[in-house]
Amino acid sequence: MQFEAGTYDVIVIGAGHAGVEAALAAARLGCKTLLATISLDNIALMPCNPSLGGPAKGHLVREIDALGGEMGIAADKALIQRRRLNTGKGPAVQALRGQADKKLYQFTMKETCENQDNLDVKQLLVEEILIEDGAVQGVAAETGEIYRGKAVILATGTYLRGRIIIGETVYDSGPNGQRPAMKLTESLRRAGIALMRFKTGTPARVDARSLDFSQFELQPGDDDAPHFSFMTDETSPTLPQVSCWLAYTNETTHRILRENIQRAPMANGVIEGVGPRYCPSIETKILRFPDKERHQLFLEPEGLYTREIYVQGMSTSMPMDVQIAFLRTIPGLTHCRIMRAGYAIEYDCIDPRQLRPSLEFKAIRGFFSAGQANGTSGYEEAAAQGLMAGINAALQLAGKEPLILKRSEAYIGVLIDDLVTKGTEEPYRMMTSRAEYRLLLRQDNADLRLTEHGRRVGLVTEERWARFTKKKTAIGAALAALKETLLTPSREINEKLKAVGLGEIRVVTSLFALLRRPAADYGKLCALFPLPAIAKEAAREVDIAASYDGYIEKQQEDVRRQERLENRLLPEDMDYGQVPSLRDEAREKLAALRPRSVGQAGRISGVSPADISLLLVWLERARRGHG
Repeated sequence: MQFEAGTYDVIVIGAGHAGVEAALAAARLGCKTLLATISLDNIALMPCNPSLGGPAKGHLVREIDALGGEMGIAADKALIQRRRLNTGKGPAVQALRGQADKKLYQFTMKETCENQDNLDVKQLLVEEILIEDGAVQGVAAETGEIYRGKAVILATGTYLRGRIIIGETVYDSGPNGQRPAMKLTESLRRAGIALMRFKTGTPARVDARSLDFSQFELQPGDDDAPHFSFMTDETSPTLPQVSCWLAYTNETTHRILRENIQRAPMANGVIEGVGPRYCPSIETKILRFPDKERHQLFLEPEGLYTREIYVQGMSTSMPMDVQIAFLRTIPGLTHCRIMRAGYAIEYDCIDPRQLRPSLEFKAIRGFFSAGQANGTSGYEEAAAQGLMAGINAALQLAGKEPLILKRSEAYIGVLIDDLVTKGTEEPYRMMTSRAEYRLLLRQDNADLRLTEHGRRVGLVTEERWARFTKKKTAIGAALAALKETLLTPSREINEKLKAVGLGEIRVVTSLFALLRRPAADYGKLCALFPLPAIAKEAAREVDIAASYDGYIEKQQEDVRRQERLENRLLPEDMDYGQVPSLRDEAREKLAALRPRSVGQAGRISGVSPADISLLLVWLERARRGHG
């Protein structure tokens, strides 16, 4: 029997990485918020790898943090290893990756949610979205409770009709043995929402006591690696740091997999969903790369108080006897004991092209969607979408315009634009190669790019704002001093410069120009000349600004050129049938997706540059006709 159980401004379905960010953002922006989760014991669960960050993903964590989100703060409290990646490459692709104590990360997020003002956390299985006259009204739970809400955010992760597959063993389940949401899919279908079926997977966890670590290559962390959050001080207490280890498969491993490939669910038709291209199972790797002699594996501790080791790179849905056999072919794993089986999980998700750039459904006012429910993979991608959905739900209820980040402003902007414009045919993973302006979207400058946005919407605290403005002012003062300080060639000046490996100057040269030299950095120049003393992270920004000055300016010019198209907004009710000479395919795609701007229209598959030219001509004629 159904009954009215409460009324909220915002209701969030699911308390994974998308759900917690959405709920915290909405509550912090003054909305009375309900966070509904199948299990209170699995808030912010990390069902797959025990890590955060890496190329592009680390950028996302920093961006979430700059906007006032929680992931970076919680991660810093739970990290048991920090590493800088790609240090031999340019700053655009350098990234922080951290191993987390999975349970501590969960407990930290659970505590944060339970102590957040305006936020109620309830253990509920939502089975129905209530919709009337094209607008969301609330949700209904399996226990009969009806909760009314002005906005609802779908953040169901991999729980929608979740199905676990381990060889011939198949059963309905969410990740890690949790209950699946089996009825909500039908509610979404009745609402006219198009759904897809995706698959992801996870490797076995093995008992550390059964491993011979002397057979592996040690992978320690970096003592001087930065933190994820701008608010974490260098002097903040950290957990004991641990090492990971590197191992490799071999021909025997591959032979066992090939001999049993007919038992692989992906080969015998058991698996229906589309899996991730960039994180394939070990059996997929064997088929896809038959000539490769070995595949790299990382052995990653799942926490300080567990012996579970995550075998990164060995995702599988093979039967248990095969999992045991191929793992034991690897030196150091010869006597391994599996604590949790590797498995594949299939689940329903929506086609994200049904969403506006605000992550609201085009056809249902007040209904938003975020995370793996939108066809993405990864904790970081989910959290980024959750934060934006929470912000935009709150802004909508306040009668304000949504926050839509541009591709030139943030990886979050790239992520959401890719999803709502192009859609995805497989679990979407964020990569640096997806960003056209990645030199501008570095991990190190996320706070400079996005803190002002977070301040404007109301998520950036006074403390964060004060720290940010101090850093920004310091960088500005340092750059001004560098550009204004001119060196005239002299014996004394050149001796100074040669002493620290900076060579000589033959013409009047600014310190900013000198900083472009490969051996130069702000610290060296500070020791030689009267420049402002600034913090290490600020000095890094100054070094990059000088070293990549020409490249940065070129990308900024590209951005300015693209902005002209992004600023040409298209009417929501535009009749594309009225645009003469537009190709049928383009007219069909534009009418179906209803892009927000000419720039977004140009990124739709099937819309050509010639179509965009016709669109621009039509818009200009329409503007003049109304003028």
